[in-house]
Amino acid sequence: MSATHSPRDTEVSNRPPRANPAVHRMLTGPALTPAHLSMVLLVVDEQAVDGPMPTTTVDRLPTVMRDCSRLGIPSVKIFAQATARDATGSVSLASDSLMARAVRVAKNAAPEVAVMTETCLCSYTPGGLCYVTDQRGRPDVAATIEVTAQQAVAHADAGADIIGPASMVLGTTRAARDALDQSGYEDRSVMPHVIYHSSLYDGFRLTMGATPHAGADRAFQISPTRPSEFISAALRLVEDGADLLLLEPALFTGDMVRDLRARTTTPLFPFSVSGEYNKLAPLDPGTGRRDVRTLAELCTTLRRAGATATVTYGAVEIARQLNS
Repeated sequence: MSATHSPRDTEVSNRPPRANPAVHRMLTGPALTPAHLSMVLLVVDEQAVDGPMPTTTVDRLPTVMRDCSRLGIPSVKIFAQATARDATGSVSLASDSLMARAVRVAKNAAPEVAVMTETCLCSYTPGGLCYVTDQRGRPDVAATIEVTAQQAVAHADAGADIIGPASMVLGTTRAARDALDQSGYEDRSVMPHVIYHSSLYDGFRLTMGATPHAGADRAFQISPTRPSEFISAALRLVEDGADLLLLEPALFTGDMVRDLRARTTTPLFPFSVSGEYNKLAPLDPGTGRRDVRTLAELCTTLRRAGATATVTYGAVEIARQLNS
């Protein structure tokens, strides 16, 4: 004889436990905290930058770093714009480059906050490409590997804690690890970028002068229709010496975070890029403030999927909301 259920049974079984506030609080899962955020800092020279993204200068960095420390944000990701450029990106290696100065000031202001950098060439080459080209305009892989390895050491010299090879040129992660070890920086970490190509990067590119002159350069980025390639690339980078992985854009990598978490213990940092900040944290022109509630929900979703932390332009604003 089959079991029967009365309407009363159905009513009881469907009653949400959150109907009782005390039970709701008891059953709430791991919450998003400032410790699960990393702040993006676009550092520029003093002159005004005509771009859609918020920027800061070296002079203002100490205040930003102290704010991050006070709010409980444990790391920042620094990008630096170059005013001088050359075909090989060698200007990025100078000890007084904007990146080097920014890293030194950031670490001096808040030594307890981890500083992550990007080793790439899009802000240092005239064409806005992430790699060096040969005389025919084709990617010069060997030259790209060499200069980005030198960037890694230059950033470590300045005090960076985590180095981020970002071109997705195969070999740059291993070269960065080897160069750091050979220079006595075995304690510095390497966090390469794993990138789906997307229109969501446009705000950053416009602000930092990193837009490829030839259009949307996708030579080494992965098509969002090829998730297995994304996973394979990420796992290959771990084999090449990656200590952490940065996955972008965050909005489209939740499934990648989940799948990678099942296959590696490597810390995963989805990067909520410029387009996400502008779309998910709209600016109120009347108050000059952004509504970061939806962006915070994205960070919560990524944490649920297995992210270690989300790298976002809205970290300080979200942290203030969480601490209020």
